[in-house]
Amino acid sequence: MTTERLQIFDTSLRDGEQAPGFSLRIDEKLRLARQLDALGVDIIEAGFPIASKDDAESVRRVAKEVRRPVIAGLARSRRADIECAGEAVEGADRSRIHTFLATSDLHLEHKLHMSREQCQEAAVDGVKLARQYTDNVQFSAEDALRTDIDFLCQVVEATISAGATTINLPDTVGYSTPDEIFDFFTTIITRVPNSDKAVFSAHCHDDLGLAVANTLAALRAGVRQVECTINGIGERAGNASLEEIVMATRVRSDRLPFATGINTEAIYETSQLLSALTGEAVQANKAIVGRNAFAHEAGIHQDGMLKDRRTYEIMKPEDVGVSQTTLVLGKHSGRHAVQNRCVELGYELSRYELDQIYQRMIRLADAQKTVGDEDLVAMIETVHTEETESESTAAGAKSA
Repeated sequence: MTTERLQIFDTSLRDGEQAPGFSLRIDEKLRLARQLDALGVDIIEAGFPIASKDDAESVRRVAKEVRRPVIAGLARSRRADIECAGEAVEGADRSRIHTFLATSDLHLEHKLHMSREQCQEAAVDGVKLARQYTDNVQFSAEDALRTDIDFLCQVVEATISAGATTINLPDTVGYSTPDEIFDFFTTIITRVPNSDKAVFSAHCHDDLGLAVANTLAALRAGVRQVECTINGIGERAGNASLEEIVMATRVRSDRLPFATGINTEAIYETSQLLSALTGEAVQANKAIVGRNAFAHEAGIHQDGMLKDRRTYEIMKPEDVGVSQTTLVLGKHSGRHAVQNRCVELGYELSRYELDQIYQRMIRLADAQKTVGDEDLVAMIETVHTEETESESTAAGAKSA
């Protein structure tokens, strides 16, 4: 099976930063952009320059100081937006203008007060203007999945003819299901006569928890650029998670034969940096980067992990930059895990001592949920002390 290369378009600094509570200062954006460079993303969408002076300046700084990736600036299909974006990304070694316009009748009628004809004209004009600044132009049809398919095909064909090299068809409100996404992209790519002249991109939101699944379905339909964010941050319920998409293609290459340029060992570090900059922690059970992603408490799981990690882990924690698997001691843990941790702490226990410590650990776990190393060492020392005192008492009684 042939492996094809995917383009990873990271929009943590744009769509991700638009989420409530996730705004970043210019120096913080630059720090995250450098980390995204180290991670190996292909395109960094650095911001929406027309939105504010700070946003424009942050895009300029990223374009000037982060040299390897393509640096993109977002712009509506309006002259002022595109000129501002063009100026902001001018200093990049490789620049992109990402221009967008809603195409669904819902958005055209109620938000833009624009006809379909006016929409297509504005989209084409926007792409043509963007091409005056860079030959790398992306057009996005906002709310594409709820757009009339015949009209959308016309817009896509026209914007490619106007010079768009990437066509992004986003599931803006996270409404679609994987089978719909597959049929949608298959139809567009098949019906648009010049579709081979552009790379198609998926930008899926997670309102129904399907962003990653929808993105992977889009890949099967011919999409070769995925738009995603670190930790899945973004508007409302967020975007497709970069780490989940990348690791899905790595772990299930038999079903998803795609390669990326991502240095997966930098994933966890990047996730942690984003959390530190925003002050927003990752949920404990978040796939790949959550605190519990490589943690096991259930006794059956811990026993299996100690015998062969493949019994309950489909990837190595070190593959994503996590130092090691964690066997959490709690009320569901078994004796095998307790014994293993005691040995790691330097204690060889008799069967009697292990039983005593295990029973005490379960009682403590019922009271405080988890048992740490300090708790375990205290139990071991107490059991040793009690055993020594018992032996001394027995010896004293025997000598008397």
